[in-house]
Amino acid sequence: MKVKVSRKANFNAAHRLYRPDWSFEKNDAVFGKCNNPNYHGHNYDLIVSVTGEIDQRTGFVMDLKVLKDLIKEHVEEALDHKNLNKDVPEFEDINPTAENIAVVIWNKIRPHIEKTKELEVVLYETPRNFVTYSG
Repeated sequence: MKVKVSRKANFNAAHRLYRPDWSFEKNDAVFGKCNNPNYHGHNYDLIVSVTGEIDQRTGFVMDLKVLKDLIKEHVEEALDHKNLNKDVPEFEDINPTAENIAVVIWNKIRPHIEKTKELEVVLYETPRNFVTYSG
């Protein structure tokens, strides 16, 4: 019997979507307002879920306090109130799209979750735009 447990968190960050090897005009055509040279920000909502068997000793799939602390340490402290393009090393050579941010978050958390458990990251860039990454 597998059960999914989830923890919701949020962080605020700025970014700019662009490719330095493209002209401003091409970046503008592809990324629109998100190509603003002065960056723009989002209030991201994050849901991190762990799926696995219930531990018969504890009744937990995973202690949600542990998951809360992992998210705080590896996501909130790394991304909150940051310029993703300038302040976060993972985005030095990667465009900080919602898709890429979700993958980076997953990669930050995955090493700290038991290998027998599944990990899923859902990242809301806006209330209507979100991505899901499960590895």
